[in-house]
Amino acid sequence: MASKPHHPRKPPSRKIDTKKLDEIVAKAHKDATTRMSGYREQSLRMHPQVCARCNRNFTRANLHELTVHHKDHNHDNNPPDGSNWENLCLYCHDWEHQKYSQYITGAGADFGVTTPKATPKAATFNPFAGLKDELDKK
Repeated sequence: MASKPHHPRKPPSRKIDTKKLDEIVAKAHKDATTRMSGYREQSLRMHPQVCARCNRNFTRANLHELTVHHKDHNHDNNPPDGSNWENLCLYCHDWEHQKYSQYITGAGADFGVTTPKATPKAATFNPFAGLKDELDKK
């Protein structure tokens, strides 16, 4: 009941379908061209493979951890000169977006973002306002 061993890399007919192989290679070239036309690839070609914040260097082995950050946070603003892009590592990129979201919501966004500090308002509520009267009653 032993079955014939199957070799997954060889077609059962032992003939290579060159037409199918040509289609696969053509698709791979087309996909590579499409990827290289994206703003990430453009930024990686024109800017150094270094994080613009922490100066961490990247090699081919860890290049997938280097991201392209849009300085004005508008992902549709992709000028061909790359002036709106900076390469950031994953950690610095997350920090930039967290900083920006807190800036937008106003939640403690004065760290790291240059905004004029608001002058604190004087407190108007006094929780002990009627305490003396209440103590005098007793």
